[in-house]
Amino acid sequence: MLQELLLGFARLHILYHASKEPVYGLGLQAELGRHGYRLSPGTLYPILNALEKSGYLLKSERVVEGKVRKYYVITNDGLSILHEAQAKVRELASEVLGNQDLDAWKDELQRLAH
Repeated sequence: MLQELLLGFARLHILYHASKEPVYGLGLQAELGRHGYRLSPGTLYPILNALEKSGYLLKSERVVEGKVRKYYVITNDGLSILHEAQAKVRELASEVLGNQDLDAWKDELQRLAH
């Protein structure tokens, strides 16, 4: 059950980063790893495909060092759902954490992700 919850957070991270710049699988895997998520390609790529199929990400392909790399950017629908989710995260954090330090909560989530 914890893994399912953490995958929801990982999806939000993906949408967030795709709203800032084009992202690709290996780069996302490294970025998510910095946040304590250890997603194998067998987990990450189905998430990217599902987000694309849902209309939240748009995929393009570029040749990088002789290899085709798939890049993803957020769509308008993806941006709308990200903003809705951010509001829910703020509300949840406020309710669940109360007066606790947000950095301590983030550290605990990272610990649990390992």
